[in-house]
Amino acid sequence: MISGKWNFNPPSREELCRRDEIARKFGLSPAVCLLMVRRGISSDEEVRQFISPSWNDMHDPFLYPDMEKAVNRLNLALGNKEKIMIYGDYDVDGTTAVALVYRFLEFYTLSSILDYYIPDRYDEGYGISDKAIRYAQDKGISLVIALDCGIKAVEKIAFAKTLGIDFIICDHHKPDDVLPDAVAILNALRTDSTYPYPYLSGCGVGFKFMHAFAISNNVGFSQLRLMFDYVAVSIAADVVPITGENRVLATFGLYRLNYSPSKGLKGIIEVCGLKGKEITMSDIVFKIGPRINASGRIMNGRESVDLLLARDSTSAREKSESADQYNDDRRELDKKITDQAYAIIDTDPETCNKRIIIIHHPEWHKGIIGIVASRLAEKYYKPVIVFTEANGHLSGSARSVTGFDIYRAIESCKDILVNFGGHPFAAGVTIDGKDFPAFCSRIESYAEEFMSEEQMTQSLDVDIELRFSDINLKLLKDQKRMRPFGSANQKPVYLSRQVRDAGTSKLVGKELEHIKLDLIDDSTTEVISAIAYGMHRHAEYVKSGKTFDICYTLEENNYSKEPNIQLQILDISIPCEQ
Repeated sequence: MISGKWNFNPPSREELCRRDEIARKFGLSPAVCLLMVRRGISSDEEVRQFISPSWNDMHDPFLYPDMEKAVNRLNLALGNKEKIMIYGDYDVDGTTAVALVYRFLEFYTLSSILDYYIPDRYDEGYGISDKAIRYAQDKGISLVIALDCGIKAVEKIAFAKTLGIDFIICDHHKPDDVLPDAVAILNALRTDSTYPYPYLSGCGVGFKFMHAFAISNNVGFSQLRLMFDYVAVSIAADVVPITGENRVLATFGLYRLNYSPSKGLKGIIEVCGLKGKEITMSDIVFKIGPRINASGRIMNGRESVDLLLARDSTSAREKSESADQYNDDRRELDKKITDQAYAIIDTDPETCNKRIIIIHHPEWHKGIIGIVASRLAEKYYKPVIVFTEANGHLSGSARSVTGFDIYRAIESCKDILVNFGGHPFAAGVTIDGKDFPAFCSRIESYAEEFMSEEQMTQSLDVDIELRFSDINLKLLKDQKRMRPFGSANQKPVYLSRQVRDAGTSKLVGKELEHIKLDLIDDSTTEVISAIAYGMHRHAEYVKSGKTFDICYTLEENNYSKEPNIQLQILDISIPCEQ
């Protein structure tokens, strides 16, 4: 829990006026209207699209550069009954993308001409591999649809072309200046792209490809609608912004996930204890996604696709239980390696004094180092790169903090890298061992130039200020219309000042580490329930009856028969800390 800076700017007069207009026109709580205005949702049409996402808000897939080329090549392959391989990365985004494209094409062709391939994280690494190309050659495959990868595979795709193997690339990662010589490259980040929304997941790009294919063949959309759940899982797990088209896809995908998921996803839902509960994007991030990922981390990502494509409930249950076991194994490795990483940092204070924490251990599990990097970044609030050894190189996984683009930092060293890729917050990098000292030095110099002290200080972004008299069930109901929450549309964070204990707050938890609060302020006589996890250090002051300020999210407490509100406290500020 943070006790750091709170970033809050009071609303302007213009924002308050627009808030009142939206409240009047749409009948929403003023607080929710102000939240939308402050997130850039201001016009009537923007509000309508935000609170009522519609399929009509999706863009024409043929606006993608090369989409017509991609569809024509696929139609040619299907017409000639060429063998087609669906190829994807081994993470959640890649495996859901492969499952979606494979299943959709199955409806319109013989399954005997389709194959799918997930590279081994340890033997082949990220992206297009020589082994996969040789596999395609041996199987007589003449077309590969690459999903969530391929945008940097210039040499690999050139090699495949000499063997008579064409590639269609569906990727959402940033391209280099030179693009692969593929038949078609579907990537909205291309410099020549005019596609209106550049933030789709890899699975989302695959979805647009299949939508264009359906349009070109006058195929009904009903089968593709069955796969919205795959796209929602990819959006949550890959942490892409839940705005624009992603908001539409996530909304419909969550509906499908809750009411009629594919058999494979239903199996995962059951083994991770979500059956009968409302599934949210957070559930995907913390429960569903890790189990899909676990196969690729512990064994092979192909097992994840096998699970997602399960044909019957029995098979889905068996494969889900295997994924659940892999996830348990992953947790054990995660704890072991994280503890070792803490020990390395604790015994070498100089490591933690740098702007970017870089640690290395030759025997760490390659599939776990990304999770460890996330934990270290969260604890030390600095960018972190964790390296291990794999296939004769050093393989690293990077995670960043708000405001610092770790991808660009790594890219600044590209002349000494074997491979790299990723996003501003998460990236992967492979280097030769001899270049490790130079890499550490250069990336630290980059951080010294481009990373401010403020970016290394944990802070909390506050949306709006509330009095307790503003908090009611209508506000909670209207806040739900802002869902799904996630990247670029986080759950609202509220600020309330001068609150105090109603006299019944107490410590709870196995080690009495949490505070269960009953709070009041001067705006109402109503008592508001709250929970402050891990904040036992504030208990004595809270119980003194003196006032303090809180930041929190608004939650629905479902433990009683009637719905009621509970605040989840994110931070407490007492006068001596202000």
